[in-house]
Amino acid sequence: MRKVLTVCLGNYCRSPFAALALARRGAAELEVRSAGLIGKWEGEPANESMITAARRLGFDLTAHRGQQITLDMLNWADSVLAMDAAVLESLRTICGEASERKLGLYLGDRDVPDPMGKDQEAFNACAVLIEAGTALHAGRQ
Repeated sequence: MRKVLTVCLGNYCRSPFAALALARRGAAELEVRSAGLIGKWEGEPANESMITAARRLGFDLTAHRGQQITLDMLNWADSVLAMDAAVLESLRTICGEASERKLGLYLGDRDVPDPMGKDQEAFNACAVLIEAGTALHAGRQ
């Protein structure tokens, strides 16, 4: 079973939904967790607008509680998927060259736009993009 860690800035919007969507799509082959670079929302539920966007796609994000990334999480993961280039750059600094091979962008070559501070439609679009991105990771060994 491949272990995947999804990471965004706060583990409040994008990475929690990405983990949920990946877990559903790759249920038999993936173990998925999520974390954020900062601990601002540690222990807190996901953003209400992302919960609503997830619900529209048939996902229940209400059980999520935010976590700040730790070295143990990074060591646990076979793949660490950043939601955007800025997060990826921070992960490279944290991990160093030894873990470079396991780091990448969730969408492969582009960012998942951060919907924070935007309207519900931005969260809905973000969730659709994240769900579509699961195809890049499920079924891959």
